[in-house]
Amino acid sequence: MIDVFKKQILKLLTHRDYRPVKLAALAKSLGVSGDDYPEFKLAFEQIRKKGRVVIGARNLVSLPGVSGKVIGTFRANPKGFGFITPIEPGSAGDLFVPPNAVAGAMTGDTVAAKVSKKGQRQGTTRYIAEITEILERSENHFVGTLSKNNSGYFVIPDGKSFTEPIEVDDITAKGARPNDKVVVEIISYPKPGLHARGVITEVLGRAGKYDTEIKATIKQFHLPEEFKSECQNQAAKTASDFSGDSEHREDICSETIITIDPADAKDFDDAISLTKHADGTCTLGVHIADVANFIEANSPLDLEAKDRGNSVYLPGKVIPMLPEVLSNGICSLQPGQKRFAKTAYITYDSAANVINRSFANSVICSTARLTYIQADKALKGKTADLPPAVVQLLRDMEQLAKKIEVRRRKNGMLQLGLGETDLITDKAGQVIDAKPAENSYPHTMIEMFMVEANEAVATALDKAAVSFMRRIHPDPESLSIKKLARIVKICGYDIPKTLDRFAIQNLLAAVKDTPAEFAVNIYVLRSLQKAEYSPLNIGHFALASKHYCHFTSPIRRYADLLIHRLLQLHIQGRLNSSSSDRGELIEIGKHITFTEQRAEKAEIDLKTVMLLQMLKNKIGSQLETVVSGLAGFGIFVQCQKFGVEGMIEFDQLGPDEWQFNEKAQVVIGTASSKTVHLGQPMTVRVVSVNIPARKLNLAPVELLVKSRSKYKQPVKKQKGKRRAKRK
Repeated sequence: MIDVFKKQILKLLTHRDYRPVKLAALAKSLGVSGDDYPEFKLAFEQIRKKGRVVIGARNLVSLPGVSGKVIGTFRANPKGFGFITPIEPGSAGDLFVPPNAVAGAMTGDTVAAKVSKKGQRQGTTRYIAEITEILERSENHFVGTLSKNNSGYFVIPDGKSFTEPIEVDDITAKGARPNDKVVVEIISYPKPGLHARGVITEVLGRAGKYDTEIKATIKQFHLPEEFKSECQNQAAKTASDFSGDSEHREDICSETIITIDPADAKDFDDAISLTKHADGTCTLGVHIADVANFIEANSPLDLEAKDRGNSVYLPGKVIPMLPEVLSNGICSLQPGQKRFAKTAYITYDSAANVINRSFANSVICSTARLTYIQADKALKGKTADLPPAVVQLLRDMEQLAKKIEVRRRKNGMLQLGLGETDLITDKAGQVIDAKPAENSYPHTMIEMFMVEANEAVATALDKAAVSFMRRIHPDPESLSIKKLARIVKICGYDIPKTLDRFAIQNLLAAVKDTPAEFAVNIYVLRSLQKAEYSPLNIGHFALASKHYCHFTSPIRRYADLLIHRLLQLHIQGRLNSSSSDRGELIEIGKHITFTEQRAEKAEIDLKTVMLLQMLKNKIGSQLETVVSGLAGFGIFVQCQKFGVEGMIEFDQLGPDEWQFNEKAQVVIGTASSKTVHLGQPMTVRVVSVNIPARKLNLAPVELLVKSRSKYKQPVKKQKGKRRAKRK
């Protein structure tokens, strides 16, 4: 727990709303029990001796003060300013860098900066930083669109990390033309008054075309592409050697076993069976493709899978973790084909409480491959040509899943209602519309069974006292929860002082099917920490699970492959504390957490590009949105139909002086007293679209304030009188 406490302490102290408290209050804020307090105190002393935290006046705990010089990572803002996140966190948090002090730094650069005080605000000292040296450039290749103006040729970079044009000279070497999407290598970085200069290294195609944007996303996010020849050769030999027969596996090919997946799925790594017993109990069989059987540790395929971390799912394209001859072939649980699996058997009583768990190596033969839509229709009586045994299995699965869901919700499991969007494209891959993603009960049914299987395996590994790759979800920071409580109260919902899992459940239930539902769900999500991969034993907050790992998707996640190897030792009775290296797991966990987040960002970015391309042709059209965020420079609104966020600048709201009250989480017109708050529905029109910058600019269809003359003008205070009062 010492490592866990260290992480929690530093996380809390770097929170923007943290105010110094004594050690006992810090422990209470983190929910440390009396029994754990000695270990918590030891963790605190260890990081204090390293100078990462300090005890100041009145025994208040804080981060070290800001020195005159700091080294950190720069994050640019399209408006010209930026922020530095210090490598060694200090009490000032991220440091503001004004536009005239950026010194040509780009997002991700490691910089040295001179720090100075700017003054006091609400009792807190404010600092600004001036970059004095760029120690290391994070990037020297960028993806962007080639354009031409009177000065020459420029590449406008994609995304928000670097937004300044890059000047290029010889465009003929690669045959580039204006409006081509290109990769450019920086040869001289920007300086005050001078653009960066670069050379085009690759032409990806015409900007806006589907194939071009896919290539651009792969280059921009450094996603893996073709497999190396040794990986292809290993995969081909493994596939050709497979026969489907094994004397050392439990043969359950005669059982009714089904897969349920999206209609466009090609790799089926999980299948379900269910056996009902005379005493009212039942046994769920979760059969997972035994990928570990085919991929030896430290082989070329294993090292490649570790490097990739996971498959990447982009609109219309999958970049697999394993070659398709495996992922869509012998590892895929295709109907009517003998396949090797790792099976988790979970036995339940009549109320779906777990009474036994066991595991086996098996040979299965899927009876049917169903889509979610087919399964949903069958559960509603439209059984079509499905065999009676499959229909009965679906009904039994539904009954069990609903009982599991009730039990898990009773234990505190959270289920957010944000919904997803499916893009509708034409034959050329261009988005022409969008619709809510299909979300019938079979989705929840399979989700419940996968969670149960993941928990079953993690419980078994915990009993063996072995280090393993967990899927952890830390408890939310107390300050984030306090902010959430303040926001939802502003939205009109009373909540208890202690906003635990059950209070959050009640909140989500209270806002369901109301205008505030989307905004509250968004802010609940933002208040939670991100799930990650790590051997740290801190449980999974959202699932209310003490023992949790990923076991059910080894075709597309490396974490699951690691778990399968340990489960094999468990089945063989050879699992012990030396079966894995905790230090190595920590490093692998950091890497595969990064690759997972990279894949998610790439998917979101490409979806955004495709949606913005569509909206660029609909300037002036109307969208139904909900206010999803407020800032000092404008209002963010979310269009749920398209799953895209846009911004409304204050001057688009109407003739008034608009101010953001962060504490009250409201934007208010000082003359009219008109307000904008989170969760507020708003019909808007598309004003402009900036695809390279990923910006959608919107305006309300009806101004909030139509004429300033109708309202009393704000009274300006007289400076002389204010000075007189101070005397």
